[in-house]
Amino acid sequence: MARPQSVLDRSFTPAATGGTASTSGTGGTAGTGGTAAGAGDAAGCAGDTAAGTGHATAGTGNTAAGAADAGADAAGRAGDTAAPAAPGDTADLATGAGVAPLLPVVGGDLDIPLVGGGRTRHVNLDYAASAPSLTSAADEVARLLPYSASVHRGAGFASQVCTAVYEDARAEVARFLGARQDDTVIFTRNTTDAVNLLARAVAHLPEGPGRVVVLDLEHHANLLPWSSAHRVVVPVRPTLTGTLDALAEALRAEPTALVAVTGASNVTGERLPLAAGGPVAPAHGAGGVVGAPPPAPHRRIDLAALGVDYLALSGHKLYAPFGAGALVGRADWLRLAPPYLAGGGAVRDVSLRPPTAAPAPAENGPPPSPEVTWADVPARHEAGTPNLPGAAALAAACRALAALPAGALAAHDDALRARLEGGLAGLPGVRVLRLWTDADGGDARDGDTRDGDGDDTRDDTTRDGDNRDTAPVGVVAFTVEGRDPDALAAFLSAEHGISLRAGRFCAHPLLGRLGASGGALRASVGVGTTAADVDRLLTAVREYLTTGPRGRYVHGPGGWAPDHDDRLLPGWASQAPTAPTPTPAPCDT
Repeated sequence: MARPQSVLDRSFTPAATGGTASTSGTGGTAGTGGTAAGAGDAAGCAGDTAAGTGHATAGTGNTAAGAADAGADAAGRAGDTAAPAAPGDTADLATGAGVAPLLPVVGGDLDIPLVGGGRTRHVNLDYAASAPSLTSAADEVARLLPYSASVHRGAGFASQVCTAVYEDARAEVARFLGARQDDTVIFTRNTTDAVNLLARAVAHLPEGPGRVVVLDLEHHANLLPWSSAHRVVVPVRPTLTGTLDALAEALRAEPTALVAVTGASNVTGERLPLAAGGPVAPAHGAGGVVGAPPPAPHRRIDLAALGVDYLALSGHKLYAPFGAGALVGRADWLRLAPPYLAGGGAVRDVSLRPPTAAPAPAENGPPPSPEVTWADVPARHEAGTPNLPGAAALAAACRALAALPAGALAAHDDALRARLEGGLAGLPGVRVLRLWTDADGGDARDGDTRDGDGDDTRDDTTRDGDNRDTAPVGVVAFTVEGRDPDALAAFLSAEHGISLRAGRFCAHPLLGRLGASGGALRASVGVGTTAADVDRLLTAVREYLTTGPRGRYVHGPGGWAPDHDDRLLPGWASQAPTAPTPTPAPCDT
């Protein structure tokens, strides 16, 4: 791809620089609770949440970094242009050797500028924030757009097509997540939106607002929506066993409506056992919620098999475009809750006539209040024109992931995480962040009792119903001693074309607990990631630690950036005559 001469012909002045990272440990927070899982979305942060209700059934290798950056870059190009791995081909996945893309993604061969001149293939290791769209999801949107018309509100043929696609998307999401026959699927904007919807339902239970129990490892999207007056926050312990014991103790303390916990940490990738009857959901009369992203992009989830009541997810974590999510689960609480938004589509009848038993309003007096008969779920909580392209793309992504051979998703994810974590652990001054000392893939209490059949469609439950698989997913956070994570992320982007996340990942309490209150870096993989992508990161970090950046970096309002950044945005992305000044993240990342 040719570059404009005027964009990159300015020199990039070399100057070694180094940042400092401040770290300190902080304690956990106290609060209130029930059983739910996952959280995280809103500002592109990873980790989603699910939650449950008080139903009778509810219970609560080290890898060589690479010879040279040029070699790694060449390997990266070759790896990214290779065809996706043949379905079921898991030969070499144990070591990560030759790991190819599992499914094609939009932007998998994106060519981007480097500071000081040159271009390279973009290496996206920030899947946990927002995953790229699958090409099949983008194709679905392109196929749908010519039919743009009203959903549920038109007699024309295009409107009928749109209505059929929307309701089929609802059914597809339910199938993909293993929803029960009487569960409902409510489309939302994202996981944060879905959790807020559920929180409103919990606050309006007939018996009064329900007590909700969460862990302090949660993404803000699973901490902040729950009413502080009825939320109990359980601090995590150094071991998974100790954490599960503390959670059980909190549930024994007093009646709990819901336990809201993540299926996998959006910071460390470590997983909680979530199956019904397992240690997270003991029979204390609490409902359960499991968060989909980060688990869903890395492992198949079965809502009925897990025995949780609700699950919240985001399309942009599940290889669909921005702006679509879902709350999936039992209908009763949602049926009783006031509509999430008031407006068209959420009602069956609206009248401005006063009730017949009431006296007529005085002349020139205030107009009568509308009398509303609200619709049943899911329409009750889907007021306004829905995001049809978002729902259709989410359903297309679900279909593509469901079509993968049993075990392929988990094998691809496990191989890349092992390569990434092992390579980082071999670099000087690098500390990989972990929550627990006893959660490396087996059960925290009884050792590894996974059935070993390679079927990741049900790999969260064993034959006796207990969840034993706590193997972490492809999300790895790390710090580098004496280095500012934001400065390292800027270097990786500017000089190597590598994207990962730096900051506190919308999980501020957890970063403090892990001794990284000043922030960390997070690399995350997905279906479009290759072994060459991981190797390029390892090579680049090694270069940063041994020879330093090739140019000078400065800290401004938007964080660290090259002193003379000559990378311009594409003309269609900005009409400004010069590159815009970066804006600080609203939640301090």
